[in-house]
Amino acid sequence: MTDAEWAAIRPLLPVPAWLHGRGGQPEGYCHRQMLDAIRYLVAGGISWRAMPADFPDWGRVYAFFRRWREHGLITEFHDRLRGRVREREGREAEPTAGIIDAQSVRAAASVPAASRGYDGGKKVPGRKRHIVTDTLGLLLVVAVTAANIGDRDAAVGLLQRLRRLHRDITLVRADGGYTGDLVDRCRNKPALTLQTSSAPTT
Repeated sequence: MTDAEWAAIRPLLPVPAWLHGRGGQPEGYCHRQMLDAIRYLVAGGISWRAMPADFPDWGRVYAFFRRWREHGLITEFHDRLRGRVREREGREAEPTAGIIDAQSVRAAASVPAASRGYDGGKKVPGRKRHIVTDTLGLLLVVAVTAANIGDRDAAVGLLQRLRRLHRDITLVRADGGYTGDLVDRCRNKPALTLQTSSAPTT
């Protein structure tokens, strides 16, 4: 990452305990090196073991990532960055509206058969990603299912997570695939309105 990117990101990172005098030892690699390695892995779609030699050892990078993930720091870091982007665009850090959609994608041969399905509408064998973004297209919640899971079925749990994680959300827009019982369920929850392209606002 550039120096400017690091200057923006560094204040958002958790401070190691040893810097606060709470014990522990300094880490062998700085956070910037670790984040650069993780970004490289994600951008290139490579495996952990294929990490180039000019990055820290892949095992150390993976341990760093796993520790952050298990403590919820990856999600917290993402949410802080999303809030910064929203504020830069003149919005409040927390959104009040979202957009829900799903996309079926072909699964690699390495994906277990038990987690794959067939989307008859899209004629796609594999998995389906269900996402809710804010109105800027920034990710709020995501779920991955087998491709045969219907959009409305997956949306029930996804919208529950959305309300739990983002209390300010009151409106979610969707396409016609989310009509029917789902709209009725949201109608019975006064804090959340589901607005579909083929149905009137509720």
